[in-house]
Amino acid sequence: MSIDRAALIAGGVRLASGTSFLIDPLRANRLWGEPEDPGPSARLLLRSMGYRDALIGGLLIGAALRRRDTRGWFLASGGADAADLLGGLSVHGDLKRGQQLIGLGGAVVGIGVGLWGALRPRRSVRPPVSAPGS
Repeated sequence: MSIDRAALIAGGVRLASGTSFLIDPLRANRLWGEPEDPGPSARLLLRSMGYRDALIGGLLIGAALRRRDTRGWFLASGGADAADLLGGLSVHGDLKRGQQLIGLGGAVVGIGVGLWGALRPRRSVRPPVSAPGS
């Protein structure tokens, strides 16, 4: 079985996004449409989101490289975006137009990618390689 390239791409995007929120949450948050420092509580949440996204992205990449079924990690990725969308809807009216489009629109795209990846037909999985002489 070949490596799941879609999982590598989706995982890479999620890992890169998560890592950017861990390294510099304020700069990453500006890319998502927030020009101001949101304060310490929001920075904590941005870092938490970064850990979550880096973890899911890394595990999606790992499953792809090990030629394992990636559908569960796609579902986790889409589920994380669904949680972001649900939380974002509660403050939708308080967001600037750009934040609505980028933040909530990005979550919708992420949900779509997650569902697409999770609902793909199961790929044949290569059996584990045994050590010589075992």
